[in-house]
Amino acid sequence: MESISYAYGTNHFLRDPDLAPILERMWPDFGHHRAMLATFGDKAGGSLYETAYHVDHESRPVLVAHNLEGQRIDRVRLAPAERQALLDTAFIMEAPYNDLGWMGHYALLYLLADPGLACILTITNQTAYALHKYGTDIPEADDIVHQLIQGRAWGATWMTEVQGGSDLGANQTRAVWHEDMWRLSGDKYFASGAGLTDFAIVTARPEGAGPGPKGLALFLLPRLRRDGGLNFHVRRLKDKSATRAVPSGEVELFESEAYLIGEASHGIYYTLENLNVSRLANAAAAMGIAAKARLEVWGRVRARQSFGQVLIEHPLIRRDLTDIAVRMAGGTALAFASAAQFNRVCQERPPYSSDYHQARFMTHLAKSRTAEHSAEITRMAMELFGGLGFLDEYAVSRWHREALITPIWEGPSNIQALDFLETVRKGAHRPFLAAMESLLRLSDSFAARHTWDTMRATAERLERASGREAEWLAKEALTILADGAQVALLYDLANGGSERYQKLAELYHARFLAHQEYPAWVDRDPSVWGEPK
Repeated sequence: MESISYAYGTNHFLRDPDLAPILERMWPDFGHHRAMLATFGDKAGGSLYETAYHVDHESRPVLVAHNLEGQRIDRVRLAPAERQALLDTAFIMEAPYNDLGWMGHYALLYLLADPGLACILTITNQTAYALHKYGTDIPEADDIVHQLIQGRAWGATWMTEVQGGSDLGANQTRAVWHEDMWRLSGDKYFASGAGLTDFAIVTARPEGAGPGPKGLALFLLPRLRRDGGLNFHVRRLKDKSATRAVPSGEVELFESEAYLIGEASHGIYYTLENLNVSRLANAAAAMGIAAKARLEVWGRVRARQSFGQVLIEHPLIRRDLTDIAVRMAGGTALAFASAAQFNRVCQERPPYSSDYHQARFMTHLAKSRTAEHSAEITRMAMELFGGLGFLDEYAVSRWHREALITPIWEGPSNIQALDFLETVRKGAHRPFLAAMESLLRLSDSFAARHTWDTMRATAERLERASGREAEWLAKEALTILADGAQVALLYDLANGGSERYQKLAELYHARFLAHQEYPAWVDRDPSVWGEPK
């Protein structure tokens, strides 16, 4: 891949200017795991980078409907390189259950970044999470969990139905108790892992349950019935712009055997917990995708000449590099601060504490804003390559295609805003604001004071609003509070003695809260640009 990529063959952990400082600040055990991350960073920039490119361009999963005897099997065939890559990264799924914890899990997903491979790992981990925490009454649950987190079986989370999309309350899949088993009937319209999955967690509405999301229960759906026959059918695989490593399809349930997870009345809470897991994965992967594009960009601006100068000598190129650096530092800090908060509350069960609701609040901020950063950073990366950036044969174009799923997966920005608003109504923003005020008050700069005033005024306005007005304001309020959090977190990184993060905090404030252009002094200060090491 040397001829088509500047990032290939390099260590993506050691070259990242932001990941280690952020983890060192937010993850107390980071020092114990730095060497492991460096080892994985080498693989992320080598064999995994090449495999992800190969699968995307030349070897997508293929659905095999029947075996040699003509029996329906609905199984996908993966390229040997993809299958090996999944085995090589299966240890990422074990991280939440050993000393790496959720912080290590999300740091590894950030370094992997390919959202197709990462999706398979994430939905498998979500299945294990639900079973480990709430499925203890299910036969052989412990064994299934171990199969999943060791890569000996694959999981999935099938919630989306065609009539509702992100509106889970519109789900129509039915659950009927028949003899000694739950039986599910319905369609799951966007089912990632279709044809690969051995065990899925699925939402369905038991007989007699009420309407809306609170009437949903969560079930474990095995691929095979107890008699060995197929338990569901895969109608087809989707033809997607990117994320091609994960087979996404349509699944038909036909009195499919299933096991109830936990209490039926708590199904929506278990489902939302699982969405926390995947939304944080989305945030980490979004910034990881952007980090891959940044590596490609820096190779290009150092190598390419235009108008008699190397690209990096042009002021407008430096301005774009500044925007990439500011978004990368802020978004990565927000993603891992949110992961750290989730790590503190992941053992909680309903009814949840205020700390848990704060974690959910921060997850909405992180998922929504990092996706926007990733889409814009990768778009700029393509543009900085010029015409070559639009050619699929080169590595950089794929990262923009991959980034465009991150605002959509696990609920688009409007859904994030509505769920964010629900957490505000629970008061989850108050401890968050108190924490951000403490960080901002450590700096006596105008940027810090203005950031706090803007965050406070935004929260107060949202608290006063109700009904349709509150919904109208929710997305802008989410963005402002997410941007304020990024300024505060960058100032916190600066408290460790980093002048660069002090500058990045002020640049983030100028661009996204004061809505000003980056000041011209940055043209003469390469320390802020975030050049890979």
